[in-house]
Amino acid sequence: MAEHNKLGRKGEEAAARHLTSNGHQLLERNWRFQGYEIDIISLHGEYIVFTEVKTRASTEWGYPEESVNRQRMRRMVRAANIYVKMNRVDNPVRFDIVAVVWNRGQVEIDHIEDAFLPFLNH
Repeated sequence: MAEHNKLGRKGEEAAARHLTSNGHQLLERNWRFQGYEIDIISLHGEYIVFTEVKTRASTEWGYPEESVNRQRMRRMVRAANIYVKMNRVDNPVRFDIVAVVWNRGQVEIDHIEDAFLPFLNH
């Protein structure tokens, strides 16, 4: 497995532990459907939360959350719509980002709740 894939998995594990320790009930990890993917889907209070996890080895080239661009947000919203319809979810929806940086063996986690709102125009 490529190093960046190992780092990504390590970041997703750290993000899942972080979310669980902050009251999230994990429903899905790496949910996929017809080319769409959502890293973590959880229940937090009344919300169903769709979380994008971004992991970096350092912030030398910027912060992980900066790579969640408009196109990625659109794909997350589309995937969330599919998930909600397929599973007949009636909860309010929230989109979070968990940015993970492994800095000299230490993990830094920045959980950005309600990171963006769904676009009205897809």
